[in-house]
Amino acid sequence: MGGRSGRAATAAALLALALGLPLGGCASTIADLPMVGTPAGAPARPAEVGTYLPVHDLPTSREGTAMAPADQAKMQAELTAARDRQAVVLPAKPAAK
Repeated sequence: MGGRSGRAATAAALLALALGLPLGGCASTIADLPMVGTPAGAPARPAEVGTYLPVHDLPTSREGTAMAPADQAKMQAELTAARDRQAVVLPAKPAAK
């Protein structure tokens, strides 16, 4: 009995492989068919496949100079004042129950 179930499993695997291989060849033609269930206003697929962003390219050097220390201190004071004004307007987070 063990030989028959092994043969049946092998035959089933070969049948699945034989039926699956031709379907893989249709993947490129199936990919061009319209998608089922997409909304009417969905954009079409781009003609060219996108590329990866150039993450290893270095940015260009800055043309302007950095902020002067006096301007930086002024900006810091303005941001701190804005934060303090908002802390007064908004109540603190309620305590956990």
